[in-house]
Amino acid sequence: MASSSINIADLRKEYSREALDELHVASEPLEQFNRWFDEALAAAIPEPTAMTLATATLDGAPSSRTVLLKGVDTGFVFYTNQNSRKGRDLNGNPRASLLFFWPELERQIRIEGSVEHVTDVDADLYFRSRPLGSQHGAWASPQSEVIPSRDVLEERLRDIADQFPNDVPRPPFWGGYRVKPSLVEFWQGRPSRLHDRYRYRLDDEQNWLIERLAP
Repeated sequence: MASSSINIADLRKEYSREALDELHVASEPLEQFNRWFDEALAAAIPEPTAMTLATATLDGAPSSRTVLLKGVDTGFVFYTNQNSRKGRDLNGNPRASLLFFWPELERQIRIEGSVEHVTDVDADLYFRSRPLGSQHGAWASPQSEVIPSRDVLEERLRDIADQFPNDVPRPPFWGGYRVKPSLVEFWQGRPSRLHDRYRYRLDDEQNWLIERLAP
């Protein structure tokens, strides 16, 4: 097998776009997140809602995947098949971490917290807002299960489309989760790898403490 002529260890980028300091961080992490998210939207970066979701089983076996942010209220909301690997993890061990990485802005946001289900009302509202094909796909895919071929999926999709041509109910196994943060870290790339890092964490009285971290 041929190997690449590129030395991976030599791949690097110098960060120098922005700075983050004590005078410019918000008093609460959700406000700071919204500031940066608005800037990501304004910069038209690809997939600004994409976030890495890490979960773990009860015995601590971790797994991660990319999901899409679908709301920010008291936490960070996403939707999925609750019988999937991530759904099973969260139902048994309702804690998770999220990671946003926006390389165009040289920024990263890490979030850790507990996880709760969104209400059925909110899940119904969001499900109805999805394109019809996505609604059918939610019924058709036994997410994370072994399937013999793609043909099986496409046949299931045709059957579901015939069963629900227009008005598609939300599947009982499909819903939303909210990650309620107890720790949020904002990372801004800086020259010489001396990056700016600010961590928000809840103290015993549920107040947010802001701490600067060494890079």
